[in-house]
Amino acid sequence: MDRLKLVLPNIKYKESIMDYKNEFIRNGDSMDGTAGLANAQSFEEWYQAFKDNLKEETVREGLVPATTYLAIDETNKLVGMIDIRHELNEYLLNYGGHIGYSVRKSERRKGYATEMLKLSLEKCKELNIKRVLITCDKNNIASACTILKNGGEFENEIIDGHEVTQRYWINLL
Repeated sequence: MDRLKLVLPNIKYKESIMDYKNEFIRNGDSMDGTAGLANAQSFEEWYQAFKDNLKEETVREGLVPATTYLAIDETNKLVGMIDIRHELNEYLLNYGGHIGYSVRKSERRKGYATEMLKLSLEKCKELNIKRVLITCDKNNIASACTILKNGGEFENEIIDGHEVTQRYWINLL
């Protein structure tokens, strides 16, 4: 399965990251696990926020320390992004979880999300996270399948208005 590698963003990937963002915008997709890429006005703005959010001392207000990775395939193409939150605040405990991820539309249905999540769980072990919470929208069957394939155990659903969030735990012990 090792078709992907997770790498930290850097200036070398600027064009790929902006192309990734533009593909999501063109398709009207949600950019989950991209550390706010959707709202960044430029690569430089996004990259500074990414660096700030790596450490407790510099994390942006209202956020928790997190590491965002690029999922790069064997041809060096950016196929997905995944964000690992080092800890949970109340919002993440209910709705966001430890990990958020997305795969560009042109690369979906190839098993990349499952592989990305598997690789990110190894990163969680390095961060000494023993139980990983992953959530998804109840209507996102593909994401639920990805979580289950990686050992996710369904805990419950949280209803917020018309939105239903499913919560899964993965034990890394």
